Amino acid sequence: MIPDYPLLARQLEALLDTRDWLTNSAQTCAFLMQELHDLNWVGFYLQRQPEMLSLGPFQGKPACHPIPFSKGVCGAAARTRRSQRVDDVHALADHIACDAQSRAELVVPLVVNDRLWGVLDLDSPNEGRFSEVDQAGTESLMMTFVENTDLAKAFQ
Repeated sequence: MIPDYPLLARQLEALLDTRDWLTNSAQTCAFLMQELHDLNWVGFYLQRQPEMLSLGPFQGKPACHPIPFSKGVCGAAARTRRSQRVDDVHALADHIACDAQSRAELVVPLVVNDRLWGVLDLDSPNEGRFSEVDQAGTESLMMTFVENTDLAKAFQ
C-alpha cells in the first residue's frame, strides 16, 4: 500500500502549528510513525558538532548516539547531503545496528541555508520496504517540515 504523500503533506502542515524546531520535530516523528506502515523507528539526528550526528526527537526503541559522518546510512546521508535508501542494511559493512530487527532504511538530509541541520531516519523490519515513491514522498514531507519550522534557531 503506497501512502498518499500529498495528503500526508497537508496533514503534516496542519499539525505543525508552531515554528519551534523541537516541538515540530517531535510531532513529525509521532505523525510519521502513526501514518506510515511497517516502521519500527522514526527519528531525527541533528548536526550539533562537526562531522557528528546527535540523537534528536524519535519514536521507537532507544537509539545509537552519536553517529559519525563516516559510519552507517545516517552518516552517509549527512556526509553526501543526499537521501540514502537501503533495502537490506545487514548487507552493509559499516551499518550501525541499533536494532537488529531493522532491515530497510531511508535517510533524508535536511539542509537549511546550505548548512546541514540533520537527517530524518526511517527504519523498517521489512527488507526492501522503501521504494522510490517512498523516498520522493518522504523528501516532500521533509520540505513541508523545513518550510514550517524555524530550523535556523536550532543552530544557535
